[in-house]
Amino acid sequence: MSATALYVTLLVVAIALTFLVGRLLVTAGEPFLQEVFHDRSVTRSVNLLLSVLFHLITLGVLAIISVVDLTFASPLQTFVARLGVVLLILGVAYGISMLVLIRVRERRRADDISEHVSERLAERGVDTRPPSEQLAPPAYPETTTRPATPNQP
Repeated sequence: MSATALYVTLLVVAIALTFLVGRLLVTAGEPFLQEVFHDRSVTRSVNLLLSVLFHLITLGVLAIISVVDLTFASPLQTFVARLGVVLLILGVAYGISMLVLIRVRERRRADDISEHVSERLAERGVDTRPPSEQLAPPAYPETTTRPATPNQP
């Protein structure tokens, strides 16, 4: 196989793998996003945006890597080495994407828990506002006292 044929084969395999991994990311990411947004249409929209971002970044990096001179003893070894780089890039991109989805989900869970705790405390009459927003009690309570008058018979 000529060098050009191997190069074209590598590009085809890299693009196919990128779209396959992107599809897996969309499928695996949907439950995370559904838990965060609680709305099917928003979940699909965000998932589509993340998918496009994944594809653009990954294909861009692969395009740059494809022109880097990586030569070995035989064209087949060069092909395998380049394919290995492609797989590593896809693995890193997939891992980063999943970490972002997990982080978004965990942040949403923390916000939900915080809101739930605040509601429970408010039900019990506890002020959950930060101290800077709470009204401080006056330093000297106002009392209405009359001056003492001696008792006269």
